[in-house]
Amino acid sequence: MPGCPHAGRPAFRAIRGETQVSMFRWTLVHGGKTPPAGAVVRPDERLSTPRMVGLGAQHVVAMFGATFVFPRVMGLNPNLAVLMSGVATILFLLIVKNRIPSYVGTSASFVAGVAAIRAQGGDSADVTGAILIAGLILAVVGVIVHVGGAHLVRAALPPVVTGAVVMLIGFNLATVATTLYLPNEQWIGLLTAAFVIVVSVLARGFVSRLAIFLGLVFGYVASWIADQINQVPSSADPKMMVDRIDWSGISDAAWIGVPKTIPLVGDPNLKELTGPHLPTFSMTFILLVIPSVIALLAENAGHVKAVSEMTGDDLDPYLGRAFIGDGVGTAVASVVGGSPTTTYAENIGVMAATRVYSTLAYYIAAAVAILFGFCPKFGALVAATPAGVLGGITLVLYGMIGLLGAKIWIEARVDFANPVNLVPLGAALIAGIGDLTIKFTDDFSITGIAAGTLIALLGYHLCRALAPAHLREPRTGRDDRPDLAKPLA
Repeated sequence: MPGCPHAGRPAFRAIRGETQVSMFRWTLVHGGKTPPAGAVVRPDERLSTPRMVGLGAQHVVAMFGATFVFPRVMGLNPNLAVLMSGVATILFLLIVKNRIPSYVGTSASFVAGVAAIRAQGGDSADVTGAILIAGLILAVVGVIVHVGGAHLVRAALPPVVTGAVVMLIGFNLATVATTLYLPNEQWIGLLTAAFVIVVSVLARGFVSRLAIFLGLVFGYVASWIADQINQVPSSADPKMMVDRIDWSGISDAAWIGVPKTIPLVGDPNLKELTGPHLPTFSMTFILLVIPSVIALLAENAGHVKAVSEMTGDDLDPYLGRAFIGDGVGTAVASVVGGSPTTTYAENIGVMAATRVYSTLAYYIAAAVAILFGFCPKFGALVAATPAGVLGGITLVLYGMIGLLGAKIWIEARVDFANPVNLVPLGAALIAGIGDLTIKFTDDFSITGIAAGTLIALLGYHLCRALAPAHLREPRTGRDDRPDLAKPLA
């Protein structure tokens, strides 16, 4: 890549006449010390052991907040999610042959689908069963892309469609934040949301990427201070006044142990954070999370492109492997009751700041995460997060997910003066955000996100096939196929 400090270097070292990476061999560079200005540490290289351990720990901190918060919102055990994120990261690195340095943590793209499953009476086994199938679908798409090329996905999922699906996934969750978590503790929620916004905008570098996690800490402190002033009505019995923070479960939890189901007290949405369990399968619930696969395709491809630009390596041949790695990681995590996974922009940001792209740092981070998963006390701490704090975090988080769809449209210069783009996608957004139910039989229907996604896919491609030639061509002069390489965050 022109302008890169390592331009012209082979992507990986030649071993026995072949360009390849030894899976578990990293070459010591820069004398093991911090890279000098303009230099980098490539995926097959490393620094001294203490520095690599420090970098691995930094990657754990980067992924920690989101990987812990998202399972809490979905009703799954945070400890198990962190543990399985380490396992999924190792599987991802092995599948991509160590070519794509990346951490695989809990995905936010499934939150809306999970909320829809629980709203229709599904339990955690139904949730993880649906997610498992979604992971397998992502892996199958990865095989197709690996064999046939990324253009197959581009033809089926142009940016106008992927943007709409990502947008309705986020905005469909609006009422979860505003009607479930915020009513009884609106001021704590609004203060938490304001804090997250300020940190995201004013903080620089690595700190800004921890905005959600720092918001969780801030909300905890604000709730503790508020508890010294007054109490709030219990969600179970409005006539009973209770503290916002209940730490009884934390004192009872062990420092070391296997993740287990954690009962919730005072949460208006969930009764427990379910520990290890086997999944169950329902086609109705599976259809609710399949749209998340579309979001993961765009997200993974964007992250692969970002890493490619930073390292100067051509990673396009490994895009299919990245999909397979993420799909397999999601499926394996779901088999035992863990959370869905995706590659993390937070950790890509760490690489950009440190210029260290060594995959060894990610193996170390994965090992630390696995060990950390066996600390139930931290899981109990997250489980005790007050509802108002979750309301503030989700108020910002769900909106950010929705606006990432608009980001895809802007970067692809989607022309909404063209009715082929405007009309079917407008209908899809209203269907998805407004929780439209499409009933096929007495026993089978699709709702909300699934309905909106179906309208987006079928509506767009049908309109494009029937439209006059001049409406099928983008007015910007750009190719209207999706640039899946654009990062979502």
